[in-house]
Amino acid sequence: MTDFLQTMIASELEDAVGRENCSMHEIDKLTHSVDYFWLSRMWADRGRLMPLADFVVSPADAREVSKVLQIANYYKIPVTTWGGGGGTQGGAIPVAGGIVLDTKRMNKIYDINEQSMYIETGAGAIYKHLEWAANERGYSTMHFPSSLTCSTVGGFLAHRGIGVSSTKYGKIDDMALSLEVVLPNGQIINTSPAPKHAAGPDLNQIFIGSEGTLGVITKAQMRIYEQPECRRFRGFLFQNMTDAFNAGRELLQKFKPSVMRLYDPAETASLIKKIVGVERSGAFMNIAYEGVEELVNVEEKILLDTFAKYHAEDLGSEYGEKWWKEKITFFYPGHMMDLPQMFGTMDTIAPYDKIEKIYWEMKKAIETNFPMARFIAHFSHWYEWGCMIYDRFIVDDVPQDPAEALRLHNDIWSCGVRTALANGGVVNDHHGVGIKLGRLMKEQYGPAMQVFEGLKKELDPNGIMNPFKLGL
Repeated sequence: MTDFLQTMIASELEDAVGRENCSMHEIDKLTHSVDYFWLSRMWADRGRLMPLADFVVSPADAREVSKVLQIANYYKIPVTTWGGGGGTQGGAIPVAGGIVLDTKRMNKIYDINEQSMYIETGAGAIYKHLEWAANERGYSTMHFPSSLTCSTVGGFLAHRGIGVSSTKYGKIDDMALSLEVVLPNGQIINTSPAPKHAAGPDLNQIFIGSEGTLGVITKAQMRIYEQPECRRFRGFLFQNMTDAFNAGRELLQKFKPSVMRLYDPAETASLIKKIVGVERSGAFMNIAYEGVEELVNVEEKILLDTFAKYHAEDLGSEYGEKWWKEKITFFYPGHMMDLPQMFGTMDTIAPYDKIEKIYWEMKKAIETNFPMARFIAHFSHWYEWGCMIYDRFIVDDVPQDPAEALRLHNDIWSCGVRTALANGGVVNDHHGVGIKLGRLMKEQYGPAMQVFEGLKKELDPNGIMNPFKLGL
């Protein structure tokens, strides 16, 4: 792109969003070139320059987003949507240059509807701000992910995020009632005002999880809940993983706790020992159950009776309460893995009849093929039919050459995810795909990938929306 054409396009973007909200400054491009994707951080840490956008724009609403996308379509310029920059899959990195569309000016809370129990908000709002707004009225969003304080509504919707209370309240897609979306051609649409209907496919679910490849989510109605009358915690220690899985599966057929977190012996001996204080061998599980106190009393009896069948040692409420208090501390510096270590979380999802085998096969594959890597895991989101593995690898001795480090990182990921796929797992539960896992989408879906490709071709014929993400 010539300087003249770049300046001409900049003047059009400034006209669309305001001069102060369109930047070509190097510092703005740099700060929008690295998210929490390990490779982007390593690349920058080793003195290498990540791909930079040509323009960083910050629209205020759907109308301004529409103008930006019309300009981008005319000039066939790539557009990458940026929320809080907390993603781990490189989904917000402008690998093809072009425009970074920063959503954080779209942070207005429009309405708190106490009759229909939702907050209507701009997609650029930090989710913690929604939680505070709900709390002021005596409600909660019940969405408590580790990045609650730094990630946006749109970011969570874009990669189908999840929080620690998901077993009872669901994922972000369960919490979204209706969306406002700007299509790649600039048209503004609204999905159905009710998420449950028989009027064709649910449009919400086309855009939730699409990672900015099919349009830009600009506004959403997100569910709120009454604060529970009672919330209790219980910690348990299982002798082995099999008993823990069976106990969890049986419990989910009877009632839904809000939190179920099972840690394998390796993570119990490290993170749980360090943060919660459990210094025992075995697999630690924390349970939270909440709601009307009368029902919670019944659930507590069912919980204790069920877990006793599987020889779980009842550790009482102290460890569970400590876990809840420190639930985000696990991800703070000093507790979370960080550079110069190499690390990754694969968050594999599978039915109960496959989940334990996947865990052991992934652990064997990674630790056998990559002896420099450690594999630890916990199981943090449970459903009536299965659960997910928050499966991590950690490498302390990382190659200094950035290209070598990149290849090792990608080789470990390919090995782990392909092992999961071969044993009945799915690529990802809630962190999204981004550029990190795009190459594996076709391996998972096979001929079904043409459905995604067909949507992409129809909605975004110029291929401008977040290219090279989600395998599209």
